[in-house]
Amino acid sequence: MAKKRVAVVGAGSSGLACIKTCLEEGLEPLCFERSEDIGGLWRFQEGAEQGRASIYKSVVINTSKEMMCFSDFPIPDHFPNFMHHSQVLEYFRMYAKEFDLLKYIRFKTAVCSVKKQPDFSASGQWEVVTECEGTKQVDVFDGVMVCTGHHSDAHLPLHSFPGIEKFQGRYFHSRDYKDPIAFAGKRVIVIGIGNSGGDLAVEISHIAKQVFLSTRRGAWILNRVGLNGYPIDIESCSRFQVFLSKMIGTSVSNSLLERRMNQRFDHEMFGLKPKHRALSQHPTVNDELPNRIISGLVKVKGNVKEFTETAAIFEDGSREDDIDVVIFATGYSFAFPFLKDDSVKVENNKVSLYKKVFPPHLEKPTCAIIGLIQPSGAIMPVAELQARWAAQVFKGLKKLPPQSEMMAEIVKIQEEMANRYVESQRHTLQGDYIDTMDEIAEYVGVRPNVWSLVFTDPKLAFKVLFGPCTPAQYRLQGPGKWARARETILTTEERVRKPLMTRAVERSNSSASVVTKSRFILAVVLVAAIMAYF
Repeated sequence: MAKKRVAVVGAGSSGLACIKTCLEEGLEPLCFERSEDIGGLWRFQEGAEQGRASIYKSVVINTSKEMMCFSDFPIPDHFPNFMHHSQVLEYFRMYAKEFDLLKYIRFKTAVCSVKKQPDFSASGQWEVVTECEGTKQVDVFDGVMVCTGHHSDAHLPLHSFPGIEKFQGRYFHSRDYKDPIAFAGKRVIVIGIGNSGGDLAVEISHIAKQVFLSTRRGAWILNRVGLNGYPIDIESCSRFQVFLSKMIGTSVSNSLLERRMNQRFDHEMFGLKPKHRALSQHPTVNDELPNRIISGLVKVKGNVKEFTETAAIFEDGSREDDIDVVIFATGYSFAFPFLKDDSVKVENNKVSLYKKVFPPHLEKPTCAIIGLIQPSGAIMPVAELQARWAAQVFKGLKKLPPQSEMMAEIVKIQEEMANRYVESQRHTLQGDYIDTMDEIAEYVGVRPNVWSLVFTDPKLAFKVLFGPCTPAQYRLQGPGKWARARETILTTEERVRKPLMTRAVERSNSSASVVTKSRFILAVVLVAAIMAYF
């Protein structure tokens, strides 16, 4: 029997995971990449390309290497915990080389259209039209994995800023920013306080005359460095902490998180405190912003009410004159113009997908959108699990529920998101990291069985429950089981420490980490509480 052919659209991190996953499941992938290289968002270029994600020269990823790696390919232990974009791309190249993925990619090939075959209700097949150097080609595939991301189309709401058309200075979207050199001695306004807005305000403030950071609602700011110097996601992203958060409730969880962030710096005093709670917004990660604010080099302002030829007037009535540049860090919109037949509809940055992967109304589940999620953690492991699930569905190993059940689930999730998150373009794709991973892993058959491990491998069970929820946990059992998963989990802390130990120092007599100790204490407290309750 001939292998099923799968078209993969895009050769970024999600696309690479899809190619590898298809090969593991005995499918035949062919990836189409419009540019000349892999990497997607993480391949820096001096100029922004139309229809392609763009990053600036200084970008450092805000998820640590242990949490963002693919599940069976750890990032080298000497790489820094938070990598510069060039190192992220280097890792993707290593991954592609290790699993021999490049030969399945057609570079400089744009996907013009993807539409159902006339017999789709029976075959589930797709006609894919591509173009390479002016030549079009038509192929038929049994499945399609779309991996185009959600950072390629700039969201630039100029209609919300009256007077911008007469502003005499320069204005542009953060997508077009590359480095701060052109802003020396300038007075600059950065609009938006997401990760890009915070990064640009900080970087430009080193060279500009003055930077103003304009925000409609403020933000809670997280630091990459967590307790005792551990990466914030290593220190805070464990199954036990998720369990504990659910036990104490959202309100208490918010209060504890807000208290911790305010211990670093008082968000109210710094003009950043929002009206919403900490867990009602995708976190903004920035290590330097409070330092630049307390130095007066960045001044936090409210929303811009209107622009004049040379000034910005804010909603609180204040005014800043002699503005030279305005940078709109106002996020992105996404669409799938090549998907025909209304296969996937996008309205106001909202899309109806079952578990954020499958269009629910197709007669055959042979189209999957991979990586269209903004998790409270790294996206790479989530996309990899999505790809593993989609490959099983394409192959017929797993079934989806009836359309009515999928639609009911989609509506439920959308309502929950609307109740939890601040209404924003930014909050249409949210997902809690561990909950999302575990849910998909359950479908794939790879969710770790903690209680079984308690009796068969208590040392590993302790790490799985109280340690960081690293991607290798989803290679311990089931399809795609990896022989080195256990070792990788147990040596996580060694790889975290390795790039930091660049000078020999005498370690304390107690070799156990403070993090492990604190988690053990929490475990004892929890057990005591449960015993007291019952």
